[in-house]
Amino acid sequence: MGDSHTMRVGRRTVEIHRPDKVLFPADGGGKEYTKGDLVAYHRAVAPFMLPHLRGRPLMLERHPDGLDGPMFMQKNTPEHYPDRIERVEVAKEGGTVVHPVCDDAATLVYLADQACLTLHRWLSRAGDVDRPDRLVIDLDPSVDDFAQVREAARDVRDLRDAPNLPSVPMTTGSRGVHVVVPLNGHDDFDAVRDFARELAGELVRAHPERLTVEPRKKDRGDRLYLDIQRNVYAQTAVAPYTVRARPGAPVATPLTWEQLDAPAVDARRWTLADAVDQARTDPWAGAMRRGRALAPARRLAALRG
Repeated sequence: MGDSHTMRVGRRTVEIHRPDKVLFPADGGGKEYTKGDLVAYHRAVAPFMLPHLRGRPLMLERHPDGLDGPMFMQKNTPEHYPDRIERVEVAKEGGTVVHPVCDDAATLVYLADQACLTLHRWLSRAGDVDRPDRLVIDLDPSVDDFAQVREAARDVRDLRDAPNLPSVPMTTGSRGVHVVVPLNGHDDFDAVRDFARELAGELVRAHPERLTVEPRKKDRGDRLYLDIQRNVYAQTAVAPYTVRARPGAPVATPLTWEQLDAPAVDARRWTLADAVDQARTDPWAGAMRRGRALAPARRLAALRG
């Protein structure tokens, strides 16, 4: 196994250690992926992934020995991380946390070298951590049934599009879908969470046999859980185009609403091997560039209800 080598990433040089180390063992005859494969993926996906990471505090899911070894979640930025990596200090109960921020391709490659398989991002930015510019509804099925997820995603889309608050879907790389709404960042987390709770409640009232907001798994039955808990200060959601720590290296992948309807698509459709090809199609086509205000949507929802 090779010890290390350096690579040029933009204007930076990044040292890669043990690139032949297996992070994703071959599973059931599937493909094996090494740290070198993860580094190459991060380097290739950087132009598409970085717009979803810049300026946001990150929580890092690290697997130093791959899927077969221990995992730990890292919030605080270690002292040995290069000074060039951006950091943001945010308040927590009883103190502060200094999160890393990924603003360039060299940092993205460095994190791959640190065996950061999955990047979990805040829904707000370092400049105003109390005001999110994303709202996320996590569609979590009780069983691995993507048809159920697809139907619930359409329910969310149709409900939000009516008051002119458009949304976009993303596979999670696990079992579900995130429906993401771009916001203008004028509302605080409490207001965004309350709005998400109202949205989820309206959907459950319309489809009580299929959907639930019950957080306890034992009380959900076969219903799909509408998880709004990402929309809280200091909570995170998996970043678009991040690799999930699961066999086969599935990727959380943005897609179009039309693609979501395709029978061949499920939550693990794209992997480390082909997610960059999907990214190049620009599936969200600029949807994140214009965040919307919640106030008009609230007024229209009140008139409708």
